[in-house]
Amino acid sequence: MIKNLQILILFLVLPVFGYAQKGDTINWIDFEQLEDSLELKPKKTFIYFYTDWCVYCKKMDRNAFKDPEIIKKLNSDYYAVKMNAESTDTITFEGQKFYNQQAESMRNGIHQIPLLLASREKHEFSLPAILILDKKFNVENREFEYLTTKKMLELISYN
Repeated sequence: MIKNLQILILFLVLPVFGYAQKGDTINWIDFEQLEDSLELKPKKTFIYFYTDWCVYCKKMDRNAFKDPEIIKKLNSDYYAVKMNAESTDTITFEGQKFYNQQAESMRNGIHQIPLLLASREKHEFSLPAILILDKKFNVENREFEYLTTKKMLELISYN
């Protein structure tokens, strides 16, 4: 009887802990989910391009993207998209297919989406790359450097 009671308590308590932890992370979505979300409810978009080897990206993942204020602000005011810039996935967005053309010729090629959205004239593509887009998907701000927690909060609070 006691063992059954313990199992029952376990099943009742574990979902509560899982739910409580949901607010501790950013609700990252991909571009296909973004397209559906924008159709349902236009909202600002925060796009974060990273790679597995980017030291500053990892540092932002450990610091800024773990900050409760940043998590709350991104989850409430933005659609947050996180994409590995070297992804080899084919992504369909707004009826077009995007893929990593460079993967065939380069070991770590950059996907078309970050090249289209985060390229700058007279500058090579660099990481980390963060874009803030308005409700109509127009670029409001671009950042191409490591952002401290304070700078990240300023960026998403200002826009």
